[in-house]
Parts: sequence; C-alpha cells; structure tokens
Amino acid sequence: MMKRLIAFAASLSLAACATTPPPASQEGGRKVFVSAAHPLATEAGLAVLKKGGSAVDAAIAVQAMLSLVEPQSSGLGGGAFLNHYDAASNKITIYDGRETAPAGATPDMFLDDNGKPLPRAVAMTSGRASGVPGAVRMLKLAHEEHGRLAWPTLFVDAERTAEQGFTVTQRLARFVQSAPPELKPDAVAYFTKADGTRVVAGDVQRNPAYADFLRRLAAQGPDALYRGPTAERIVARVRAGQHAGSMSLADLAAYQPVKREALCGTYRVTLICVPPPPSSGVGLLQLMAILERTDIAQRGPADPQAWFLFAEASRIMYADRDHYIGDPAFVRVPVAGLLDPAYIAQRAALIGATASAPPMHGTPPAAPALAADRTMEPAGTSHFVVVDAAGNAVSMTTTVESYFGSGRMVDGFFLNNQMTDFSFDPRNADGTPAANAVASGKRPRSSMTPAILIRNGGFAGAIGSPGGNAILAYVGKALVGMLDWNLPVQEAIALPNLVARGSAFNGEAGEMPDAVLSGLAARGIKVKPGSGEDSGLHGVLVTPIGLDGGADPRRDGTARTAIVP
Repeated sequence: MMKRLIAFAASLSLAACATTPPPASQEGGRKVFVSAAHPLATEAGLAVLKKGGSAVDAAIAVQAMLSLVEPQSSGLGGGAFLNHYDAASNKITIYDGRETAPAGATPDMFLDDNGKPLPRAVAMTSGRASGVPGAVRMLKLAHEEHGRLAWPTLFVDAERTAEQGFTVTQRLARFVQSAPPELKPDAVAYFTKADGTRVVAGDVQRNPAYADFLRRLAAQGPDALYRGPTAERIVARVRAGQHAGSMSLADLAAYQPVKREALCGTYRVTLICVPPPPSSGVGLLQLMAILERTDIAQRGPADPQAWFLFAEASRIMYADRDHYIGDPAFVRVPVAGLLDPAYIAQRAALIGATASAPPMHGTPPAAPALAADRTMEPAGTSHFVVVDAAGNAVSMTTTVESYFGSGRMVDGFFLNNQMTDFSFDPRNADGTPAANAVASGKRPRSSMTPAILIRNGGFAGAIGSPGGNAILAYVGKALVGMLDWNLPVQEAIALPNLVARGSAFNGEAGEMPDAVLSGLAARGIKVKPGSGEDSGLHGVLVTPIGLDGGADPRRDGTARTAIVP
C-alpha cells in the first residue's frame, strides 16, 4: 500500500506542471460545474462559485441545502467522505467525516437479552442507532484549508429556503408517505399538514427551526452543533425511548474528523483515487482491477457477456469487501493484499463461463483471522460533485444512513442511524471478532466511495453514488461506461444497474434489452428487480471540448455548468 501511495505522490509531483484548469469559454470566463441530487442544491453551489468561492465553499452550500430538501438521504446530523483535488498542488486529500460510536457503545449493543440481534426495524430507529455526527466538523476542516469565502456566507441560500419553503418533489413525497408513524414519529410529524394528512408532491414545506439553526451555525461555526443547546437536544433525543443510546455531550464535543491519504489504483490509463478504510474504496479498486483482466472493454452495453463479467467480478469483490473492511484504527485491514497483482489475478481466475456458487472471501497477503460479517447496510445517502474556476474539485458522498436516518429530529434536521452499519453479531462462537464489530469510538464500515480520476498528470473527472452496499456496483458500472465504452457521462450514469452480491443478482431488469437478459440467463444469472434505494450517480469528465457531466435520472438531481470571470 505504501509503495502505491508513494508512487502516486511522485507521479503527481512530477506532473504538476501538466495540471489543466477547466477550459476557458468563448465568452472569456472559466467554466464551473455542480451536479447534485436536487436542483436547489445545484443552484446553491453554483451561486457560491459565481461569487468566487472554491469547490469546498460550494460543497458546504450544497450540503446545507440537501439537508433541507433531500432530508431522507443526508444532512447535518450525519456523516460524509469528502475527496478533494487541489489544482495548485496537484494533491488529493480525503476528509473523513464518518460518524463515530459513542464512548458508551459496546459490541453487544444491538443484541437482545438472549444474545440475539435486535429486529432491524427496532435497532435502526432506536437511540442506539445514532453515531456522533461528523459532516459539520469535517466541512469546517476542509473550509479552513481550502475555503475562499467566509464561512457565514455559505448558508444564505439554505437559510432563506428553509424560511420561505421549498416544493416537495415526487421522490421526497414517496418516502414521506412510506414512513411508518410508530417507527419514525418525528419524520411523520414534520411532514404532516394542519389537516392531519401528510404532504404530497407540489406542497410547500417550511422549516423555520432549520433556518434558525443555520443562522447559529453560520455565526458560531461547528460549536452550534457540537456544544450548547443543540448538542443538549441531540443527547436528550437519542437517550429517549426503549433501547436508548449512550451518546453524551462529551462525545459530541470530542468528535474530530480525520485527514487521510487517498488510496489510488490504475485502471488502464486512468488513476482512480478513493478514500481508504473505513470506506470501501479498496473494494472499488479491486473490482476495477479484476475487470481489467477481462475483455469487457472490447464489448459494450448490449453484450450479455459484458454484464456477466461485471456481475461475477462484483460478487468476488463483495466477498472480500464484506469480510475484511473495517475501521483501520481498530482492525488490521489487508489493503495492500487485496490489491496485490498476484492476488487479483487469482481472484479474476474464478470467473468462468457460467455463474458460480456464491464466492467465498479469499486470503490476501497479511489477511487477519476474522469472524463472518453480518452487517446489513440499508440503502440511502447522497452524492455530489463540484469543480471550481481554478480547477479544484470535490467528490463527496454524504449520509444519514437509511431514509430520514433514525427518524429523530433536532432543530430541523434528522439524526443519523449510522451505528446500524456495524455488524449486529460482533463475533463468532469462539470469540473471534468481526472486522466491523461495534466498539467505543469506532467508525463503522462505509460503502461510500467518492472517486476522483487523474489522467495525463491532472484532474480528469469525478464520480460517486449513494445506494448502501450497492454503491460499489453503481460506481463501477459508470466507470466501465465512461472509461471502457467511451459513453458520455450522462449515458454511462443512465446504464441499467446490476448489483451482484452473494447469491443475489438484483437490478433494473426492465431496462435491460431482452437479448442481455436471455444471455445472462444462459450464463446462470437471472436478474431480479430491486436493489434497495435507487442509485444517485453524479459525475464529470474533463474532455477536449470542456466538462462533460451528468446527474442520475433516477433521482431529482441536475448537472449544470456556469461561466465565471
């Protein structure tokens, strides 16, 4: 792993002079770009960039707005990974804002009195489900290092929209209507109108409590969340009810984001850089490395063999990812072993002519002995991409876990239920721990994999998606479409999703040509509809004629460029 990182750093340093900012427009300015999961979030980011803000400045504005208009997916009560490309230094930095387990968390916290895992619905809405939120402190750290505009100016659009109201989309309304009142009462109360009915698409939703919180956040910085009355209300809310959480004011005050080195791997002529563990970025690199040993690039989206190769490579990757990835501060993760060329070749050789039985995890070099993983990641989350006028870029994946998080609300935003991203059953019968077992202060394994692409010594693009454990398949599919099949970003994002994990082959069967479905069936793969929450891919590529971006048509997002002086 260190050799890869050192080689990566050296390649960037040698190629720094080749870094290319966004191309100039015919109008004489520079193009900037934002792709986010809601038009108001995209516009909030563009407004910041038009004022001379940096990519990080715009990311803060985007997140503040998403917390309001897409609260089912992410928010200021959750966590995130921010992948940042700095054009001046040609350096990539990972900002880890993943939630942490409270000091009082124990390996058995999701087991009942008989030592059996709690029902998932009970665990996910309990106070124990909430980890110490990390997004706000992480964004402040990134702003201190890469911001151009003053922190208080970055919340103006979100504050105004919260005060005046926003129009509920069809997608948000769908989640509102499905929220069970007995499990997520705060969510139901927030979205219930005076006549007792829940909001529907087209209704205007106001959130004055959130507007007030944003005013305090703008004025006080992260202390508005991590100390004082908001912190007190968070602690009270997670400690309420059965299976109460242990989060304390000390936990909130002590939270710190982590700066990490990017983990990078070459796919053909493109360097793909992702967050290291506890993110599952290594899984994405392993998937692409396995695919590179196939002929998928010579095929295309109408070829069933291409989808077969993608499915089998995905299953192999997930077997390893599920077993080995955890918080590196608590468990030894064999990152270098998982990416070792000899090991990759060994794993790629498992792909045969027809679908195999569900693959077992392999034994990469330096692999520790671990218990079987029993993590049940729900789908959720949001992703966005920003490129500023100087060529700096942000690829950020952000989440409150499942939709509306734990369903518990404080000061206009929802609290995460990220602790249920830990393995519910923490150990084998012999006491061997799982890599993703709960521990005090530990960060749960994450599927979030915001990627930045490097080519010819400079920024080449960015991509990412929400979707729980399906994230790796969603992003991998888009990369194959963009890098192997030379599709425009929007077309690569819109390709049908196929999530192959264990014995399940889930995806958008209705969007696949009959010839692909029959070809897969002949190879032992029957695609079944459904893979959790829809993908929400957002991405951009640098092309000879400018920035080519896209937003996932499965959600409410938009991708937009603008010209700045």
